Amino acid sequence: MNYKHLQYFWTVVRAGGVLKAAQQLHLTPQTLSGQIHLLEERLGAPLLRKAGRGVEPTEAGRLVMQYADEIFTLGGEMQDALRGGRDAAPAPLVRIGIVDSVPKSIAFHVVEPAWRALPPPRLQCTEGKLTQLLGELALRRLELVVSDVPLPGNLGVKAYAHLLGRSRVAFFASRRLLPGRRLPAPGAFPAALAALPLLMPGPDSALRPRLEAWLRRQGLAVRVVAEFDDSALMKAFGREGGGAFPAPAVLAPEIQRQYDVVQLGIADGLLEEFYGISVERRITHPAIAAITAAVRTELLTD
Repeated sequence: MNYKHLQYFWTVVRAGGVLKAAQQLHLTPQTLSGQIHLLEERLGAPLLRKAGRGVEPTEAGRLVMQYADEIFTLGGEMQDALRGGRDAAPAPLVRIGIVDSVPKSIAFHVVEPAWRALPPPRLQCTEGKLTQLLGELALRRLELVVSDVPLPGNLGVKAYAHLLGRSRVAFFASRRLLPGRRLPAPGAFPAALAALPLLMPGPDSALRPRLEAWLRRQGLAVRVVAEFDDSALMKAFGREGGGAFPAPAVLAPEIQRQYDVVQLGIADGLLEEFYGISVERRITHPAIAAITAAVRTELLTD
């Protein structure tokens, strides 16, 4: 492949049109269009289509653009390193997807051990829905997806789910919600939840159906006042007295300190699970291996 042609395509997309890109590259629009056509013939797919007065990448063009971004970003870093007299190689890029229903504190503790890998990587974290992130993983645009559910069997993605660990689920609340600002008496949990407004994870959360089943087993009729896809936002409402809320018990000290809440009790038999999904059956990537090893021994041990 002629990388000069790839650079021309990259410049056209960034400029939003052939005319602007031709001016930047000091070429005629006809010459530039002809060079990009040669690239399309080489790759076997159209890369641009008309959009108003300009152009936009096709689906194939968006894929090529992602690789081109990486190629020319690394090229720029190489030039900067040489100009600066640095002979060290740039930090390896590690791309991690985090399913948006995974609590932010869990996500941080999962990803943080990657910094201990040698050589230390440059992390790129992306948050999104599981299906979207698995698509990126299948295209090798991510090295790992952190999820609160294992790999669904109906997506046709060749990947492997590695159990990182489990945590029991605890309930927390601001003291202002509690009668006399006192914790429930020993043995009063979980019955005390029936007297409190309850904040719940959203319906797409992996925890939600298990939480509802646990409440039914306890015979509790609770008053749900709000639901949240973002667990950090749910905790923020809990801090302000909006209601009691569930969270991983393994993070209890951190949650109580950060949100100024107290732990009401632990829901016996209710667990949250967290997985690392990769295209490797046996993880060999140094940074990803550091994540799985550290999380299993240091974090999810509740």
